[in-house]
Amino acid sequence: MHGQELKAALLAVGKARLTGPDATPYISSSTAGPGAGGEGSVFFSNGSMRVRFACSETGPVEIIHAGEGAAILRYGEIELSGRLEPVGLHCPEQAYITVSSGCIFNCRYCNVPLLPKRRKSIEEIHAMVEGIKDRIVAISITSGVFFDISEEEDYVCRVVRDLAQFGLPIGVSIYPTEETPSRLYGLGVKEVKFNLECATPELFAGLCPGHDRDLILRVLRKSVLLFGRDHVFSNVILGLGETDEEMDACIRELTTMGVIPVIRPLNPIAGFSGSNRPGAERMLKIAGYHEKALQKAGLDTRNATTMCVRCRGCDLVPGEPL
Repeated sequence: MHGQELKAALLAVGKARLTGPDATPYISSSTAGPGAGGEGSVFFSNGSMRVRFACSETGPVEIIHAGEGAAILRYGEIELSGRLEPVGLHCPEQAYITVSSGCIFNCRYCNVPLLPKRRKSIEEIHAMVEGIKDRIVAISITSGVFFDISEEEDYVCRVVRDLAQFGLPIGVSIYPTEETPSRLYGLGVKEVKFNLECATPELFAGLCPGHDRDLILRVLRKSVLLFGRDHVFSNVILGLGETDEEMDACIRELTTMGVIPVIRPLNPIAGFSGSNRPGAERMLKIAGYHEKALQKAGLDTRNATTMCVRCRGCDLVPGEPL
């Protein structure tokens, strides 16, 4: 087993036991995304493949820390030498910052509304980036919705305006309004990610109460015109109840617009805590659809400079050098 098959098998497990000397400097905690509210995560890399694992005391994957980041991954008969990657903020090489923890929405697959609500000050965010600016290549911003959508956008724009002085590419992923793309583009943001999350309108209506799927699609189309192809993204969760054919159709809808989909395996939390992550076989099948759709649309994930497509730790990303 190697390449995409190996990464798919590891992503299907999703968790790893950490053994050996203390690895605290390599453990990242999340207040947004697939690990929100968990016990932290680590990024294991063998030079070509990067995989993010939630930390767990049980499970078939073991990562043996040998000290100073050197590590061995064991999974059944597989043994890989590699490293635990130091995180900038949340992920390697980037300051990936959640502005507002907590959210007024209650999407069934998401833990964020269950977390204590807190908003980072602009001064706090600036200091976070200042402390690691010499070991990052990008800044990525995401956020829940603290009060309301428009107020959150205003606040994130103030954050972006402050962070521009670091001279690094900035990516932003927030819940949008009609004007979000033009506002962020005007501030010099390089890439945006507005998340469709569900492969079908029916799933979206049931799992994302209060959200507007048509708005997200309109905003994605506008964003491609401003930021360009290869620089607009949208998360779609694999494992919410969609069929393979429905996921394929969603991927093709996005790529036809010029949007790069981020196919995120379900993390069984919140309303899906009793569900299973997608299996490796299904991940590989969908990755095949994904790769063909990107090729047909002339999109290339290797041109991404920020956020999830740059990191590649949580997903199978066509174009990554496995």
